Amino acid sequence: MKSVIKEIDRIEEVRIYGSVTRVSGLTAECGGLDKYLSLGSRLKIYPKKAQPINAEVVGIDHNHVLMMPFGSLEGVGVGDKVEVISADSVIYPSEDWLGRVINAFGEPIDDKGLLAKGDEPYLLKNQPPPAQKRNRVGGKIDLGVRAMNAFTTCCEGQRMGIFSGSGVGKSMLMAMIAKYSSADVNVIGLIGERGREVQEFIEDYLGEEGLKRSIVIVSTSDEPALLRKYAAFVTLAVAEYFRDSGKKVLCMIDSVTRFAMAQREIGLAAGEPPTSKGYTPSVFADLPKLLERAGPGTNNGSITGLFSVLVEGGDMEEPVADAVRGILDGHIVLDRKIAERGRFPAVNVLKSISRMMPNCNSEEQNKIVARARELLSSYDDMAEMIRLGAYRKGSDVLVDEAIEYHPKIEHFLKQDSSDHTSLEKGYEMLANLLDMNDVNANIAASQSEEEE
Repeated sequence: MKSVIKEIDRIEEVRIYGSVTRVSGLTAECGGLDKYLSLGSRLKIYPKKAQPINAEVVGIDHNHVLMMPFGSLEGVGVGDKVEVISADSVIYPSEDWLGRVINAFGEPIDDKGLLAKGDEPYLLKNQPPPAQKRNRVGGKIDLGVRAMNAFTTCCEGQRMGIFSGSGVGKSMLMAMIAKYSSADVNVIGLIGERGREVQEFIEDYLGEEGLKRSIVIVSTSDEPALLRKYAAFVTLAVAEYFRDSGKKVLCMIDSVTRFAMAQREIGLAAGEPPTSKGYTPSVFADLPKLLERAGPGTNNGSITGLFSVLVEGGDMEEPVADAVRGILDGHIVLDRKIAERGRFPAVNVLKSISRMMPNCNSEEQNKIVARARELLSSYDDMAEMIRLGAYRKGSDVLVDEAIEYHPKIEHFLKQDSSDHTSLEKGYEMLANLLDMNDVNANIAASQSEEEE
Protein backbone atom coordinates (compact mmCIF):
# COMPACT_ATOMS: atom_id res chain seq x y z
CA MET A 1 0.00 0.00 0.00
CA LYS A 2 2.88 2.39 0.78
CA SER A 3 4.31 1.70 -2.67
CA VAL A 4 0.94 2.51 -4.29
CA ILE A 5 0.68 5.76 -2.32
CA LYS A 6 4.16 6.78 -3.46
CA GLU A 7 3.23 6.08 -7.08
CA ILE A 8 0.12 8.26 -6.72
CA ASP A 9 2.19 11.09 -5.23
CA ARG A 10 4.50 10.95 -8.25
CA ILE A 11 1.67 11.59 -10.74
CA GLU A 12 1.87 15.08 -12.25
CA GLU A 13 -0.93 17.43 -11.13
CA VAL A 14 -1.08 19.31 -14.44
CA ARG A 15 -0.68 17.88 -17.95
CA ILE A 16 0.85 20.01 -20.69
CA TYR A 17 0.43 19.22 -24.39
CA GLY A 18 1.89 20.33 -27.70
CA SER A 19 1.76 18.92 -31.23
CA VAL A 20 4.10 17.48 -33.86
CA THR A 21 4.98 20.03 -36.55
CA ARG A 22 7.60 18.11 -38.56
CA VAL A 23 9.05 14.60 -38.88
CA SER A 24 12.46 14.04 -40.49
CA GLY A 25 14.80 11.06 -40.29
CA LEU A 26 15.40 10.04 -36.67
CA THR A 27 13.86 13.17 -35.16
CA ALA A 28 10.57 15.05 -34.95
CA GLU A 29 9.74 18.67 -34.13
CA CYS A 30 7.12 19.83 -31.65
CA GLY A 31 5.47 23.22 -31.28
CA GLY A 32 3.87 24.93 -28.30
CA LEU A 33 6.13 23.49 -25.57
CA ASP A 34 9.35 25.52 -25.84
CA LYS A 35 8.53 27.48 -22.64
CA TYR A 36 8.08 24.32 -20.57
CA LEU A 37 11.05 22.22 -21.67
CA SER A 38 14.83 22.09 -21.55
CA LEU A 39 17.42 19.76 -23.03
CA GLY A 40 16.88 16.22 -21.73
CA SER A 41 13.19 16.66 -20.85
CA ARG A 42 11.00 13.62 -21.44
CA LEU A 43 7.94 13.62 -23.73
CA LYS A 44 5.32 11.18 -24.99
CA ILE A 45 4.06 11.25 -28.58
CA TYR A 46 0.54 9.96 -29.30
CA PRO A 47 0.33 8.88 -32.97
CA LYS A 48 -3.16 8.59 -34.44
CA LYS A 49 -2.74 4.97 -35.56
CA ALA A 50 0.06 3.60 -33.38
CA GLN A 51 1.07 3.08 -29.76
CA PRO A 52 2.41 6.05 -27.72
CA ILE A 53 6.16 6.65 -28.08
CA ASN A 54 8.47 8.05 -25.41
CA ALA A 55 10.93 10.70 -26.59
CA GLU A 56 13.57 13.10 -25.28
CA VAL A 57 14.35 16.71 -26.12
CA VAL A 58 17.70 16.84 -27.97
CA GLY A 59 17.47 20.38 -29.34
CA ILE A 60 15.52 23.65 -29.06
CA ASP A 61 15.30 26.01 -32.02
CA HIS A 62 13.25 29.24 -31.78
CA ASN A 63 9.64 28.12 -31.18
CA HIS A 64 10.22 24.46 -31.95
CA VAL A 65 11.55 21.58 -29.88
CA LEU A 66 13.57 18.80 -31.51
CA MET A 67 12.66 15.33 -30.19
CA MET A 68 14.34 11.95 -30.57
CA PRO A 69 12.20 8.88 -29.79
CA PHE A 70 13.07 5.86 -27.68
CA GLY A 71 11.49 3.76 -30.43
CA SER A 72 10.56 4.01 -34.09
CA LEU A 73 8.84 7.10 -35.52
CA GLU A 74 6.74 4.83 -37.71
CA GLY A 75 3.16 6.15 -37.77
CA VAL A 76 3.99 9.62 -36.37
CA GLY A 77 2.55 12.51 -38.37
CA VAL A 78 2.05 16.27 -38.25
CA GLY A 79 -0.56 17.27 -35.68
CA ASP A 80 -0.07 14.28 -33.37
CA LYS A 81 -0.40 15.19 -29.69
CA VAL A 82 2.76 15.46 -27.55
CA GLU A 83 2.65 15.36 -23.72
CA VAL A 84 5.28 16.58 -21.28
CA ILE A 85 6.12 13.66 -18.95
CA SER A 86 8.90 14.96 -16.74
CA ALA A 87 11.62 17.58 -16.71
CA ASP A 88 14.06 15.16 -15.05
CA SER A 89 14.76 11.50 -15.77
CA VAL A 90 14.99 9.52 -12.53
CA ILE A 91 14.88 5.96 -11.24
CA TYR A 92 14.14 4.58 -7.76
CA PRO A 93 16.70 1.81 -7.01
CA SER A 94 16.44 -0.48 -4.00
CA GLU A 95 18.22 -3.48 -2.45
CA ASP A 96 15.62 -5.75 -4.09
CA TRP A 97 17.19 -5.03 -7.49
CA LEU A 98 20.07 -7.40 -6.69
CA GLY A 99 20.00 -10.48 -8.92
CA ARG A 100 17.80 -8.76 -11.50
CA VAL A 101 18.17 -7.84 -15.19
CA ILE A 102 16.67 -4.50 -16.20
CA ASN A 103 16.46 -2.25 -19.27
CA ALA A 104 17.32 1.41 -19.87
CA PHE A 105 14.06 2.54 -18.24
CA GLY A 106 14.83 0.64 -15.02
CA GLU A 107 12.16 -1.95 -15.87
CA PRO A 108 12.62 -5.74 -15.33
CA ILE A 109 13.24 -7.91 -18.40
CA ASP A 110 14.04 -11.20 -16.65
CA ASP A 111 10.48 -12.53 -16.08
CA LYS A 112 10.97 -12.49 -12.30
CA GLY A 113 8.15 -10.10 -11.51
CA LEU A 114 7.95 -6.41 -10.74
CA LEU A 115 10.81 -4.43 -9.23
CA ALA A 116 10.29 -2.84 -5.84
CA LYS A 117 10.97 0.89 -5.99
CA GLY A 118 13.12 2.66 -3.45
CA ASP A 119 12.24 5.83 -1.55
CA GLU A 120 14.83 8.19 -3.04
CA PRO A 121 14.93 9.27 -6.71
CA TYR A 122 18.30 9.09 -8.48
CA LEU A 123 18.90 11.31 -11.48
CA LEU A 124 20.12 9.43 -14.54
CA LYS A 125 22.33 12.37 -15.47
CA ASN A 126 23.61 12.99 -11.97
CA GLN A 127 26.68 15.03 -11.08
CA PRO A 128 29.70 13.36 -9.42
CA PRO A 129 30.46 14.27 -5.80
CA PRO A 130 32.46 17.51 -5.40
CA ALA A 131 36.17 16.79 -5.84
CA GLN A 132 37.15 18.46 -2.57
CA LYS A 133 34.65 16.37 -0.58
CA ARG A 134 35.52 12.98 -2.02
CA ASN A 135 37.48 10.43 -0.04
CA ARG A 136 40.86 9.19 -1.18
CA VAL A 137 41.10 5.94 -3.15
CA GLY A 138 40.90 3.01 -0.71
CA GLY A 139 42.82 -0.23 -0.28
CA LYS A 140 43.37 -2.90 -2.91
CA ILE A 141 40.38 -4.74 -4.34
CA ASP A 142 40.74 -8.43 -5.20
CA LEU A 143 39.58 -9.00 -8.78
CA GLY A 144 40.29 -12.74 -8.72
CA VAL A 145 42.41 -12.56 -11.91
CA ARG A 146 46.14 -13.16 -11.40
CA ALA A 147 47.36 -11.02 -14.30
CA MET A 148 45.37 -7.99 -13.13
CA ASN A 149 45.89 -8.46 -9.39
CA ALA A 150 49.67 -8.66 -9.75
CA PHE A 151 50.54 -6.38 -12.68
CA THR A 152 47.68 -3.82 -12.73
CA THR A 153 46.58 -3.80 -9.09
CA CYS A 154 43.25 -2.00 -8.68
CA CYS A 155 42.11 -0.11 -5.57
CA GLU A 156 38.65 0.69 -4.21
CA GLY A 157 37.35 3.75 -6.05
CA GLN A 158 39.82 3.47 -8.91
CA ARG A 159 38.66 3.63 -12.54
CA MET A 160 40.30 1.34 -15.09
CA GLY A 161 39.77 0.83 -18.81
CA ILE A 162 39.85 -2.55 -20.54
CA PHE A 163 40.99 -1.84 -24.11
CA SER A 164 40.31 -4.61 -26.58
CA GLY A 165 39.28 -5.47 -30.11
CA SER A 166 36.15 -7.52 -30.74
CA GLY A 167 36.29 -11.21 -29.88
CA VAL A 168 39.40 -11.04 -27.67
CA GLY A 169 37.63 -12.13 -24.47
CA LYS A 170 36.71 -8.92 -22.63
CA SER A 171 33.13 -10.03 -21.86
CA MET A 172 34.32 -13.32 -20.35
CA LEU A 173 36.99 -11.46 -18.38
CA MET A 174 34.44 -9.00 -16.97
CA ALA A 175 32.09 -11.83 -15.98
CA MET A 176 34.99 -13.60 -14.29
CA ILE A 177 35.78 -10.45 -12.30
CA ALA A 178 32.11 -10.07 -11.32
CA LYS A 179 32.09 -13.63 -9.92
CA TYR A 180 35.35 -13.48 -7.99
CA SER A 181 35.89 -9.83 -6.97
CA SER A 182 35.78 -8.84 -3.32
CA ALA A 183 33.26 -6.03 -4.00
CA ASP A 184 29.92 -6.03 -2.15
CA VAL A 185 27.81 -5.34 -5.25
CA ASN A 186 28.37 -5.59 -9.02
CA VAL A 187 26.52 -3.25 -11.38
CA ILE A 188 27.02 -4.35 -14.98
CA GLY A 189 25.93 -2.35 -18.02
CA LEU A 190 25.78 -4.20 -21.34
CA ILE A 191 25.59 -1.29 -23.79
CA GLY A 192 24.98 -2.06 -27.47
CA GLU A 193 25.55 -5.77 -26.84
CA ARG A 194 24.63 -8.40 -29.42
CA GLY A 195 21.17 -9.71 -28.55
CA ARG A 196 22.12 -13.38 -28.72
CA GLU A 197 25.05 -12.88 -26.33
CA VAL A 198 23.06 -11.42 -23.43
CA GLN A 199 21.74 -14.76 -22.18
CA GLU A 200 25.17 -16.34 -22.73
CA PHE A 201 26.77 -13.67 -20.58
CA ILE A 202 24.21 -13.97 -17.79
CA GLU A 203 23.82 -17.76 -17.69
CA ASP A 204 27.20 -19.12 -18.86
CA TYR A 205 29.77 -16.44 -18.04
CA LEU A 206 28.25 -14.72 -14.99
CA GLY A 207 26.30 -17.71 -13.65
CA GLU A 208 24.03 -17.92 -10.63
CA GLU A 209 26.89 -17.18 -8.24
CA GLY A 210 27.79 -13.92 -9.98
CA LEU A 211 24.21 -12.81 -10.64
CA LYS A 212 22.97 -13.05 -7.04
CA ARG A 213 25.08 -10.04 -6.00
CA SER A 214 24.80 -8.21 -9.33
CA ILE A 215 22.41 -6.01 -11.26
CA VAL A 216 22.63 -6.23 -15.05
CA ILE A 217 21.42 -3.36 -17.25
CA VAL A 218 20.89 -4.35 -20.89
CA SER A 219 20.46 -2.33 -24.07
CA THR A 220 21.13 -4.34 -27.23
CA SER A 221 22.61 -3.03 -30.47
CA ASP A 222 19.24 -3.02 -32.28
CA GLU A 223 17.69 -0.59 -29.80
CA PRO A 224 17.55 3.18 -30.54
CA ALA A 225 20.58 5.32 -29.73
CA LEU A 226 18.78 7.05 -26.85
CA LEU A 227 18.17 3.73 -25.08
CA ARG A 228 21.81 2.70 -25.46
CA LYS A 229 22.90 6.04 -24.03
CA TYR A 230 20.37 5.88 -21.18
CA ALA A 231 21.45 2.35 -20.22
CA ALA A 232 24.91 3.70 -19.38
CA PHE A 233 23.40 6.46 -17.23
CA VAL A 234 21.12 3.96 -15.47
CA THR A 235 24.19 1.79 -14.71
CA LEU A 236 25.92 4.67 -12.93
CA ALA A 237 22.73 5.77 -11.15
CA VAL A 238 22.22 2.28 -9.69
CA ALA A 239 25.90 2.15 -8.67
CA GLU A 240 25.52 5.54 -6.93
CA TYR A 241 22.57 4.24 -4.92
CA PHE A 242 24.61 1.36 -3.48
CA ARG A 243 27.63 3.63 -2.98
CA ASP A 244 25.49 6.01 -0.92
CA SER A 245 24.37 2.97 1.12
CA GLY A 246 28.02 2.49 2.16
CA LYS A 247 28.70 -0.46 -0.18
CA LYS A 248 31.90 -1.22 -2.09
CA VAL A 249 30.52 -1.23 -5.64
CA LEU A 250 32.18 -2.64 -8.74
CA CYS A 251 30.67 -0.90 -11.77
CA MET A 252 31.39 -2.40 -15.20
CA ILE A 253 30.28 -1.04 -18.58
CA ASP A 254 30.72 -2.98 -21.82
CA SER A 255 31.33 -0.86 -23.72
CA VAL A 256 32.04 2.87 -23.47
CA THR A 257 32.71 2.93 -27.23
CA ARG A 258 29.11 1.94 -27.99
CA PHE A 259 27.91 4.67 -25.61
CA ALA A 260 30.03 7.13 -27.61
CA MET A 261 28.62 5.79 -30.90
CA ALA A 262 25.07 6.24 -29.58
CA GLN A 263 25.81 9.85 -28.61
CA ARG A 264 27.40 10.43 -32.03
CA GLU A 265 24.19 9.21 -33.67
CA ILE A 266 22.10 11.52 -31.46
CA GLY A 267 24.41 14.49 -32.05
CA LEU A 268 24.42 14.11 -35.82
CA ALA A 269 20.62 13.81 -35.90
CA ALA A 270 20.36 16.99 -33.80
CA GLY A 271 22.57 18.89 -36.25
CA GLU A 272 25.95 18.87 -34.48
CA PRO A 273 29.01 19.14 -36.72
CA PRO A 274 31.08 15.93 -37.06
CA THR A 275 34.71 16.08 -35.97
CA SER A 276 37.32 13.30 -35.68
CA LYS A 277 35.97 10.05 -37.24
CA GLY A 278 32.51 11.57 -37.32
CA TYR A 279 32.26 11.95 -33.52
CA THR A 280 30.43 15.10 -32.46
CA PRO A 281 31.66 17.53 -29.76
CA SER A 282 28.97 16.32 -27.34
CA VAL A 283 30.58 12.84 -27.30
CA PHE A 284 33.76 14.17 -25.73
CA ALA A 285 31.73 16.37 -23.36
CA ASP A 286 29.62 13.41 -22.17
CA LEU A 287 32.47 10.92 -21.63
CA PRO A 288 33.92 12.65 -18.52
CA LYS A 289 30.40 13.33 -17.21
CA LEU A 290 29.75 9.57 -17.29
CA LEU A 291 33.13 8.24 -16.14
CA GLU A 292 33.77 10.81 -13.38
CA ARG A 293 30.67 9.54 -11.56
CA ALA A 294 32.66 6.43 -10.60
CA GLY A 295 35.21 6.77 -7.83
CA PRO A 296 35.27 7.26 -4.06
CA GLY A 297 32.18 8.66 -2.38
CA THR A 298 31.84 11.09 0.49
CA ASN A 299 31.00 8.32 2.98
CA ASN A 300 32.32 4.76 3.39
CA GLY A 301 31.03 3.70 -0.02
CA SER A 302 32.91 3.74 -3.32
CA ILE A 303 32.45 2.86 -6.99
CA THR A 304 35.34 1.00 -8.57
CA GLY A 305 34.94 1.36 -12.33
CA LEU A 306 35.98 -1.09 -15.03
CA PHE A 307 35.03 0.28 -18.44
CA SER A 308 35.68 -1.65 -21.63
CA VAL A 309 36.72 0.23 -24.75
CA LEU A 310 36.29 -1.36 -28.16
CA VAL A 311 39.49 -0.50 -30.05
CA GLU A 312 38.85 -0.52 -33.79
CA GLY A 313 41.60 -2.34 -35.67
CA GLY A 314 43.83 -2.33 -32.60
CA ASP A 315 44.32 1.45 -32.90
CA MET A 316 44.93 2.68 -29.36
CA GLU A 317 45.08 6.28 -30.63
CA GLU A 318 41.56 6.38 -32.09
CA PRO A 319 39.49 9.29 -30.65
CA VAL A 320 37.35 7.50 -28.05
CA ALA A 321 40.18 5.30 -26.76
CA ASP A 322 42.49 8.31 -26.48
CA ALA A 323 39.87 10.40 -24.64
CA VAL A 324 38.93 7.60 -22.21
CA ARG A 325 42.56 6.77 -21.44
CA GLY A 326 43.10 10.38 -20.39
CA ILE A 327 40.13 10.31 -17.99
CA LEU A 328 40.71 6.96 -16.26
CA ASP A 329 43.29 5.86 -13.66
CA GLY A 330 44.92 3.15 -15.75
CA HIS A 331 44.31 0.80 -18.63
CA ILE A 332 44.42 -2.93 -19.30
CA VAL A 333 45.20 -3.93 -22.88
CA LEU A 334 43.88 -7.22 -24.27
CA ASP A 335 46.07 -8.29 -27.21
CA ARG A 336 44.63 -10.22 -30.16
CA LYS A 337 48.00 -11.89 -30.86
CA ILE A 338 48.08 -13.25 -27.30
CA ALA A 339 44.48 -14.47 -27.67
CA GLU A 340 45.40 -16.23 -30.91
CA ARG A 341 48.08 -18.15 -29.01
CA GLY A 342 45.31 -19.51 -26.78
CA ARG A 343 46.20 -17.65 -23.60
CA PHE A 344 43.25 -16.32 -21.57
CA PRO A 345 43.01 -13.66 -20.32
CA ALA A 346 44.95 -12.07 -23.20
CA VAL A 347 46.36 -9.25 -21.04
CA ASN A 348 49.43 -7.57 -22.51
CA VAL A 349 51.23 -6.85 -19.25
CA LEU A 350 53.84 -4.55 -20.80
CA LYS A 351 51.20 -2.26 -22.36
CA SER A 352 48.95 -2.20 -19.28
CA ILE A 353 49.33 0.12 -16.32
CA SER A 354 47.62 1.03 -13.06
CA ARG A 355 48.23 4.56 -11.80
CA MET A 356 47.79 3.38 -8.20
CA MET A 357 50.94 1.29 -8.48
CA PRO A 358 53.47 1.09 -6.92
CA ASN A 359 52.09 3.12 -3.99
CA CYS A 360 49.40 0.56 -3.12
CA ASN A 361 51.88 -2.33 -2.83
CA SER A 362 54.45 -3.24 -0.23
CA GLU A 363 58.15 -2.97 -1.07
CA GLU A 364 58.44 -6.76 -1.41
CA GLN A 365 55.44 -6.97 -3.76
CA ASN A 366 56.88 -4.22 -5.95
CA LYS A 367 60.17 -6.12 -6.17
CA ILE A 368 58.37 -9.23 -7.42
CA VAL A 369 56.37 -7.30 -10.03
CA ALA A 370 59.42 -5.31 -11.18
CA ARG A 371 61.42 -8.52 -11.64
CA ALA A 372 58.66 -10.15 -13.67
CA ARG A 373 58.23 -7.06 -15.87
CA GLU A 374 61.98 -6.89 -16.43
CA LEU A 375 62.07 -10.49 -17.66
CA LEU A 376 59.00 -10.06 -19.87
CA SER A 377 60.42 -6.87 -21.39
CA SER A 378 63.81 -8.48 -22.10
CA TYR A 379 62.14 -11.46 -23.79
CA ASP A 380 59.85 -9.19 -25.82
CA ASP A 381 62.82 -7.14 -27.09
CA MET A 382 64.61 -10.29 -28.33
CA ALA A 383 61.55 -12.38 -29.24
CA GLU A 384 62.12 -12.23 -33.01
CA MET A 385 65.77 -13.26 -32.75
CA ILE A 386 64.91 -16.05 -30.31
CA ARG A 387 62.26 -17.47 -32.64
CA LEU A 388 64.65 -17.32 -35.61
CA GLY A 389 67.39 -19.02 -33.62
CA ALA A 390 69.71 -16.02 -34.12
CA TYR A 391 70.28 -15.48 -30.40
CA ARG A 392 73.21 -17.35 -28.84
CA LYS A 393 72.91 -18.44 -25.25
CA GLY A 394 75.39 -16.61 -23.03
CA SER A 395 75.38 -13.37 -25.03
CA ASP A 396 73.32 -11.59 -22.38
CA VAL A 397 72.67 -12.85 -18.84
CA LEU A 398 69.31 -11.07 -18.52
CA VAL A 399 68.07 -12.47 -21.84
CA ASP A 400 69.16 -15.96 -20.78
CA GLU A 401 67.11 -15.57 -17.59
CA ALA A 402 64.17 -14.21 -19.58
CA ILE A 403 64.21 -17.29 -21.86
CA GLU A 404 64.31 -19.56 -18.81
CA TYR A 405 61.47 -17.87 -16.92
CA HIS A 406 59.23 -16.88 -19.85
CA PRO A 407 57.25 -20.18 -20.03
CA LYS A 408 56.68 -20.05 -16.27
CA ILE A 409 55.41 -16.45 -16.36
CA GLU A 410 53.14 -17.27 -19.32
CA HIS A 411 51.72 -20.19 -17.34
CA PHE A 412 51.09 -17.82 -14.42
CA LEU A 413 49.27 -15.33 -16.66
CA LYS A 414 47.06 -18.05 -18.15
CA GLN A 415 43.97 -18.64 -16.05
CA ASP A 416 40.81 -20.63 -16.65
CA SER A 417 37.52 -18.78 -16.17
CA SER A 418 36.56 -21.20 -13.39
CA ASP A 419 39.80 -20.56 -11.48
CA HIS A 420 39.87 -17.98 -8.67
CA THR A 421 43.21 -16.74 -7.36
CA SER A 422 43.31 -14.28 -4.45
CA LEU A 423 45.67 -11.30 -4.24
CA GLU A 424 47.95 -12.93 -1.66
CA LYS A 425 48.02 -16.27 -3.47
CA GLY A 426 48.91 -14.56 -6.75
CA TYR A 427 51.96 -12.82 -5.31
CA GLU A 428 53.01 -16.05 -3.61
CA MET A 429 52.78 -17.98 -6.89
CA LEU A 430 54.71 -15.31 -8.80
CA ALA A 431 57.47 -15.14 -6.18
CA ASN A 432 57.86 -18.93 -6.18
CA LEU A 433 58.16 -19.26 -9.95
CA LEU A 434 60.74 -16.42 -10.03
CA ASP A 435 62.73 -18.14 -7.25
CA MET A 436 62.25 -15.14 -4.96
CA ASN A 437 61.32 -17.18 -1.89
CA ASP A 438 63.16 -14.81 0.46
CA VAL A 439 60.95 -11.92 -0.68
CA ASN A 440 57.89 -14.16 -0.41
CA ALA A 441 58.84 -15.01 3.18
CA ASN A 442 59.01 -11.29 4.04
CA ILE A 443 55.51 -10.77 2.61
CA ALA A 444 54.14 -13.69 4.64
CA ALA A 445 55.81 -12.33 7.81
CA SER A 446 54.37 -8.83 7.30
CA GLN A 447 50.89 -10.30 6.69
CA SER A 448 51.13 -12.28 9.93
CA GLU A 449 52.07 -9.12 11.83
CA GLU A 450 49.07 -7.26 10.35
CA GLU A 451 46.72 -10.10 11.33
CA GLU A 452 48.06 -10.07 14.90
